[in-house]
Amino acid sequence: MGMPEGVMSWGRKPIMRLFPASGAVALLILLAFWPATVAWAEAPTLPAGTVLNLHLQAAISTKTSKQGQATTANLAREVDVPGGIALPYGSFLTGTIEKCVQPTTADQRAALLLSFGQVTIPNEGTFPVQGHLTEVSNGRETLLADGTITGVLESEAPVSMLSGVLQKLGGVNPTVNDQIEKQKIGQVNTAIEFPAGTDIQFTLSAPLILKHVVASAGPGQLPANLRASVQNVLADAPKRAVNKMNRPGDPINLVFIGTAQEIEQAFTHAGWMEPKKKNQQSVWKTAQAVMNNDGYGAAPVSDLFLFGHKEDLAFEKTLNTFNKRHHLRLWQAPGSAPDGRPIWLGAATHDIGLDIHPGVVSHATDPNLDDERAQVGADLFLAGDVEAADLVAPPNPLSSGMTATGGAWHTDGRVIVIEVKPGSSTPL
Repeated sequence: MGMPEGVMSWGRKPIMRLFPASGAVALLILLAFWPATVAWAEAPTLPAGTVLNLHLQAAISTKTSKQGQATTANLAREVDVPGGIALPYGSFLTGTIEKCVQPTTADQRAALLLSFGQVTIPNEGTFPVQGHLTEVSNGRETLLADGTITGVLESEAPVSMLSGVLQKLGGVNPTVNDQIEKQKIGQVNTAIEFPAGTDIQFTLSAPLILKHVVASAGPGQLPANLRASVQNVLADAPKRAVNKMNRPGDPINLVFIGTAQEIEQAFTHAGWMEPKKKNQQSVWKTAQAVMNNDGYGAAPVSDLFLFGHKEDLAFEKTLNTFNKRHHLRLWQAPGSAPDGRPIWLGAATHDIGLDIHPGVVSHATDPNLDDERAQVGADLFLAGDVEAADLVAPPNPLSSGMTATGGAWHTDGRVIVIEVKPGSSTPL
């Protein structure tokens, strides 16, 4: 005879068999006191103000997109709550393009408003959602209070302020004039154009009530022997890189396990680029990006040093302005993983603008290093190249400090350890 529906079992024995003398009475007593001994799983609620990190599923442009057109954004980071995950990887938001305006005059701004009204969770269903866009990561555009994205004016680009100087230089030196025309300096694109994969943030304006928590769809944990190897490396490793004058630079917040080729492939799949070496061509492209208020995804990075040498690998991810970018540097560490693959230490920061004060012209960085750490891990996992990942606390972890140019930063002190999949892999 089978167990009655709704009667819990411990192992293979029905509860009533544990109380043969008075099974029914015992069961009633147990159920009466059940809420005091075991908490029933409550439906998770994400409060208003919760930020969802998303990737646009398809490209959007004020030149080609239309008002009323459907749009979708995939969840770029899982949202956890006590007891589990509220929104796992694979979730997505759907909505429409509510406003799409392409400027027709020099004093008109492009405008774009994306409205998302539903969130779909794998194997859970679709739920209504209320909120608006609050950020386009690395975007040059401005967001209004209702989430409307407004574009730039051609007159706001630095090149407009220097147009007279450029004309004089071009008139005096034909070579300079050729370079100005070749590099398209002065040709400012005022449209709003976001490729597929653009990072955006959507903030809830009302609570989002879901059915229940689910298991993480993220990477598995590191094997114990690999974790031990990483801990051994961290025990003797510097906590920060230094610049060429030996001043403290970016804190170490990444560890990678994999060959250089595997790591390069992983970042390529995730939409990151390797910076170019500083030469005449890259300098001109940098100048073009700065003057046209445009992006340059392979702009050179300055050298930082760890273990007595400059970075072995570097990667960056930008959108449509030189002023903002995700970027990181990696140094091969002494020692290796149990499978013989190299271990790399890295430092990732997010440039969020220019820092200009007496004696210094540099990028200003987001003080929240843990957010950038999460960005790197999520991007690589969604690209399908992460075998396992964990947050690990090194000995005597750092918690706060100042950059070499005077900017503050803070962190919980942990590093993300990412084991890259061997060989080729396919994005999710």
